[in-house]
Amino acid sequence: MKRLIYLFLLLTVLPLCVRAQTMDFEKYDPPSSLVVPEHVLTRSKFPFLDVHSHHWNMATQDLTGLIKEMDSLNMGVCMNLSGRGGAALKAITDNIKKYNLETRIAVFTNLSFKGIDDADWTSNAIKQIEYDVKNGARGLKIFKSLGLSERDSKGNLIRVDDPRIDPVWAKCGELGIPVIIHTADPKQFWDPLDEKNERWLELKLNPGRKRSDTDPAPFDTLIKQQHHIFQKHPKTTFINAHFGWYASDLKKLGQLLDLYPNMNIEFGAVIAELGRQPRAAAAFFDKYQNRILFGKDAYHPEEYPTYFRVLETADEYFPYHKRYHAFWRMYGMALPDKILKKVYYENALRIIPGLDRKVFEK
Repeated sequence: MKRLIYLFLLLTVLPLCVRAQTMDFEKYDPPSSLVVPEHVLTRSKFPFLDVHSHHWNMATQDLTGLIKEMDSLNMGVCMNLSGRGGAALKAITDNIKKYNLETRIAVFTNLSFKGIDDADWTSNAIKQIEYDVKNGARGLKIFKSLGLSERDSKGNLIRVDDPRIDPVWAKCGELGIPVIIHTADPKQFWDPLDEKNERWLELKLNPGRKRSDTDPAPFDTLIKQQHHIFQKHPKTTFINAHFGWYASDLKKLGQLLDLYPNMNIEFGAVIAELGRQPRAAAAFFDKYQNRILFGKDAYHPEEYPTYFRVLETADEYFPYHKRYHAFWRMYGMALPDKILKKVYYENALRIIPGLDRKVFEK
């Protein structure tokens, strides 16, 4: 009888234990058993401008579907940062006009750094920006490839503060358009991939994001180059994308805002950093309420509610919208209406030219 019981346990219980013990850590994601009030928002309290969005096919896109999605979220204006420039940008703005959506959708232009060694690269870049602004560009977007992957004809990495680009920053200031710039990636991508790295799971799931001091340059070097152009061009307005990768060090970010009055910030893809420090983040938003813009980065309508919830509610211990940037729970900041309005649209109206205030004050 004892042998039969032993055999039964061996065949039934042991396999269950083995399966439990061999579950991949990456799959461990238990729902919280905490019972607290929840306020899942599908629309923002006030109309908002998303200053950091990407739409790669807008030149030919049927925009009626996009507007319906925007209306469902209470998005007043969508800022497409992927304007490319030249004829490509004009095709986008022409398509926007075709749908009579000039007050709802706007575009930033981009630059190609190919041929930066050519004697006429700088003058051509300036001519392109002037042409793009005449065709409706509201600003210039600089991708993280500047500093990370863009190289000159000799194979040298192009610095973020390369002096050949200085006239471009100056021209943006002269034209009164802002420059939104993304430099580097989160600092943890440069740190050793070990048990002390807070982004270990993200990097394990996405190994292509790992960086090092030689791949392609140290994090601090890239960030210093970015700050150098802020310092060199005080008459140009900059929007530092992703909170300049200092959302986890708001004291440092505040020091930078104090040092560079021409620098503003947006929180695309870093809302989880704010949601895990709601009291400190709320105090930061109060102090720098005139310098923060709403941004989300990649356009996925289903992800906006997480941003609304962090900004507007006092909810506790809720998850990020997907297993991607953050594997921790968040809390709402419950920002007052005065600050919400500034973050959602008032700061953008002041910084970005040509926007229609009526869109936000229906």
